[in-house]
Amino acid sequence: MYATDVAIIGGGQAGLAMSRCLFNRGIGHLVFERGAIGGRWQSHAWDSLRLLTPNWLNLLPEAPYEGNDPDGFMLRDDYVSHLRDYSAAFGAPVMEQTAVTSVTHGPAGFQIATDRGNWRARVVVVATGQCDLPNLPGIARFIDPRVTNLHSHGYRSPLVIPDGGVLVVGASSSGVQIADELRRSGRDVTLAVGRHTRLPRTWRGRDIFWWLDRMGVLAERTRDLADPDAAKRQPSLQLAGRPDRANIDLATLQGIGVKLVGRVAAAEGDAIAFADDLASSVASAEVKQRHLLARIDAFAGLDRQAPHVGIEPVDLSRAAPRRLSLAAGNIRTIVWATGYRRAFPWLKIAALGPDGEIAHRDGVTAVPGLYALGFRLLRKRDSNFIGGVASDAVELSQCISAFLDQRDRRAA
Repeated sequence: MYATDVAIIGGGQAGLAMSRCLFNRGIGHLVFERGAIGGRWQSHAWDSLRLLTPNWLNLLPEAPYEGNDPDGFMLRDDYVSHLRDYSAAFGAPVMEQTAVTSVTHGPAGFQIATDRGNWRARVVVVATGQCDLPNLPGIARFIDPRVTNLHSHGYRSPLVIPDGGVLVVGASSSGVQIADELRRSGRDVTLAVGRHTRLPRTWRGRDIFWWLDRMGVLAERTRDLADPDAAKRQPSLQLAGRPDRANIDLATLQGIGVKLVGRVAAAEGDAIAFADDLASSVASAEVKQRHLLARIDAFAGLDRQAPHVGIEPVDLSRAAPRRLSLAAGNIRTIVWATGYRRAFPWLKIAALGPDGEIAHRDGVTAVPGLYALGFRLLRKRDSNFIGGVASDAVELSQCISAFLDQRDRRAA
């Protein structure tokens, strides 16, 4: 059995950020990645995807942005190349194409079984990321098998799905971007809208993330939020990283001919039923948007009555259909932009909470030497964003260093 001080499970930005922090501290470690470095970005994202956050915000430890487009949004494949260059720059000890099959814990530390051998480690960091397993609703199995059913992680471009109309389910970031791309390719698109978080790409001449960063919103600690559990259930931002910085929201989608309906309530064969909740979902998102924009304006010292320029209202003048025949609507494909879930069947340790997530406080679990990194609201609001992962990795590397020093003192 091989040995290392720290085993990092996951070779995306979270795992590499932690690797760099441990490298800086001279702590021996290995990164176990079941695919290639950054490979999940390619396996879980469509071809034209750009990052939602501007380049100036996507900073990994010891890697300031040095390009000529700080306010731009990096393409998916460019970001994968960036991760691989980052790893190579400090010789990150990444074992690619290595699947972890089990992690156990005992008096001697952790035992990590992989398909390329077994390892022993004093510390384990779970850095598998927020987007793990596609969350395909059970209702999908009742759809007519002649209709192509795929989760958004399997969507690549309009060229590789059947001809005909498309129903996109989910109106957060992935859903609105896929609906926009499909509609602009000439497809008839219907978007089933559930809970969503609407924000403008820019506000008062600045990117929305510029305001969130300057106001300290991104750095708000999870433990200080009024209801952290409710915050974790909030849908992802309805944003896109387009080069023209244009909004992609329900109003702009309506403007190019996307039809809006409520959330999917039932399905059987050819028939899809929708809830009568489009108006209430839109109203809820609008209330939250107005609240945040008013907070930004107050921070900027603007008059409370300053006009909201550039935000188009969603047209709810016509009732949304409650039922849809896929055949009659010539809908040949359903894209389920319904997010992801996490599962840890390989973690053979009593470290999960009732919700199946790793139980922790600021990334530190109750199991000595077990840490988590890269999950939503791990320590603060931006903990699953690239820049937020970096600052979390710095903090957790300090905890790991102190833990190892303490164990060494006890052993001496």
